[in-house]
Amino acid sequence: MSLLWRWLTNALALLLVAYLLEGVRVADVPAALVAAALLGIVNALIRPVALLLSLPLNILTLGLFTWVINALMVMLTASLVNGFEVDGFLNALLAAFILGLVSSLTSAGRRRRR
Repeated sequence: MSLLWRWLTNALALLLVAYLLEGVRVADVPAALVAAALLGIVNALIRPVALLLSLPLNILTLGLFTWVINALMVMLTASLVNGFEVDGFLNALLAAFILGLVSSLTSAGRRRRR
């Protein structure tokens, strides 16, 4: 149930990002669901490798380069999913920030209920 809950909240977060940012577009709810699922897969498989390869730069920037990696993961997902578009790196960076914020808030809420 936890995986399903996370998938649905991430899809809703993508719809929220599309509502808040003019440069991010989600065509419909099915596109948001597919994008959320693929973003989860990308974050599970590709993001750790990217973080490991960028570790020296991440240490140098005190972890701020992680936001760049997150934005690149959002851009990669947008390039793979029809109906999910991100215009430019700045929009992807802002989208990654909002998605991370929503994810942090929802996982904090789950931890508090346990």
